[in-house]
Amino acid sequence: MLWQHQRVQAVKGWWPILIGGLRIDAHLIAAFGALPWLLAPWLDDVTIAQRINAVYLSLVWFFFVLLEVSTPQFIIEYDTRPNRLYVDYLKHPKEVFGMLWKGYKAMILGGVSFLALASIGFYMAISTSTQPMFNPGWFVALLTSFFSAVLLFGVIRGTLRHRPINPSTVAFCGDSMLNTLPLNGLYSVLYAIYCIKNERSAEQSYGKMPVDQMLDIVAKSANITLNSDSSLPTLHHQAATQSVKKPKNIVLIVEESLGAQYVGHLGGAGLTPCLDQLATEAWDFTQAYATGTRSVRGLEAVSAGFPPTISDASVRLSGAQSRFFTLAQLLNQRGYVSRFIYGGESHFDNMKSFFLGNGFTELHDQPTFKNPNFTGTWGVSDEDMFNRLHDLLNNRQPDDPPTLSLAFSVSNHSPWEYPEGRITPIGDPATVENTVRYADWAIGDFFAKARASHYWEDTLFLIVADHDARVGGKSLIPVRHFHIPAMILGGGITPRRDDRIISQIDLPVTLLSLAGIHADHPMIGHDLTLPSSGGRAMMQYGDNYGYLKNDLLTVLEPMREPTQWLYKAPESYTASPTKDSSLIEEALAHALWPSWAYKNGAHSLPHLMSSRIGPLN
Repeated sequence: MLWQHQRVQAVKGWWPILIGGLRIDAHLIAAFGALPWLLAPWLDDVTIAQRINAVYLSLVWFFFVLLEVSTPQFIIEYDTRPNRLYVDYLKHPKEVFGMLWKGYKAMILGGVSFLALASIGFYMAISTSTQPMFNPGWFVALLTSFFSAVLLFGVIRGTLRHRPINPSTVAFCGDSMLNTLPLNGLYSVLYAIYCIKNERSAEQSYGKMPVDQMLDIVAKSANITLNSDSSLPTLHHQAATQSVKKPKNIVLIVEESLGAQYVGHLGGAGLTPCLDQLATEAWDFTQAYATGTRSVRGLEAVSAGFPPTISDASVRLSGAQSRFFTLAQLLNQRGYVSRFIYGGESHFDNMKSFFLGNGFTELHDQPTFKNPNFTGTWGVSDEDMFNRLHDLLNNRQPDDPPTLSLAFSVSNHSPWEYPEGRITPIGDPATVENTVRYADWAIGDFFAKARASHYWEDTLFLIVADHDARVGGKSLIPVRHFHIPAMILGGGITPRRDDRIISQIDLPVTLLSLAGIHADHPMIGHDLTLPSSGGRAMMQYGDNYGYLKNDLLTVLEPMREPTQWLYKAPESYTASPTKDSSLIEEALAHALWPSWAYKNGAHSLPHLMSSRIGPLN
């Protein structure tokens, strides 16, 4: 609270944080202390029991301290206490610990030293305290255990309401980070693990809606007619608005953490001169919004047209590892060769399993790069990735099948590593500002070669960020940090500026139309070649869901009433004086549909539907 005192003071949150923190701490201490306390009247004078208890409580203390030591840097990076992302990253120790060691040596050494001293000191103190606290007879021991159990149950449950205490119980304001301060780090991570196990559905968090009503609202918003086959209700025919003489190559370039805050022509810091120049030659979407804050969110939106959900991204879900719709699943039926090109290890975030299981036939990741120009913690540099993309496109012969290429960059990521000599660093070389400038340089270098190559006229290029870097803020949905660059260019694209609000899920639908592909698919994004499309975006920010339509932002929070805000870029929120109930229903329908579609295997194609497995719990 002292560290974040300005934000705390702005919402007068001192007292709610203290009271909420007391409730959460008491809950967790009671949970970990329950077994020793209940056994104490019976085993308090048994030496071996005392020693086991000392080891057990020391381990609990170790994890308490570990998570609190980790919390400040985690808040700096992600504007929240350690959560599910903390657990996800622990699944990839090589990349994560390499990143931490290269970028945060002082923090690691200081944290480890403090953790060691705190743990050793605690163990020494508790293991030398051998005086029994109890010396009762069996009747007193029985009564003590019984009343202790009742008390501990009440403290652990934390409330007399229908649902036990949880993070929403201590949420008190519109600043999502401040709502995590009453939680302690260990509780936050354990709750995230619990949620992973249970894969929460949007219905349990935001409320219920009849399936028919949900589907009708989603279909109306997408300007589609529902399919008579109830197993694939959003499967519909999209008629392309463009015609082409020969099939187009489609290239999806997903830029790591390149938010609009860095992009000059979007009002950002002006670190992207190459991208700004390309925008003048492209169909430039100036109000494009990411669906989430993780790469897997952007990848599922761009490659599969799948909206965000309170559950994990589909890339990581077991039931989406096959028979799940992607552009590759569709285009392979039309003779395309589909490639995923990534400079890092493709097992990270389950990308390898997802893409290879859903239509991508070629995988180009770090082990396939021989003698790269530069290798950092997260993989080979952007220029190496772009060189591979250029070679694959350039080596295609006239009679070869068209290609779908999903190229995902990696350099713009902590600890901010890139090859020397490409840019002149400003200040400390290892900063996000300098890696943005390098990423921009790599984009410019690639398109200089692409424009001079034979494949330029036959290729559609999409450049889009997966998400912004270090998303945070005082609002329930920090819309400014969901604003990203997005543009389409290549042969036949007429340069223009498009100021409509759009979502990442609109882009794959639009590319199909530009490529002249008439297709049946289940995507609910808009074909932006139609003047009546666009105008809405959907965003998942932790547990909160945001639905932005024109200037009205509807926010859904778990087990709380929806709120609506008049939003004005870049960061102005005014509580709406009246509630638009129809828009709340529209937001709820779009928050529910992805969970429902995943659980029921409805984001798929008819030929993929047989033996569908893996429902969402």
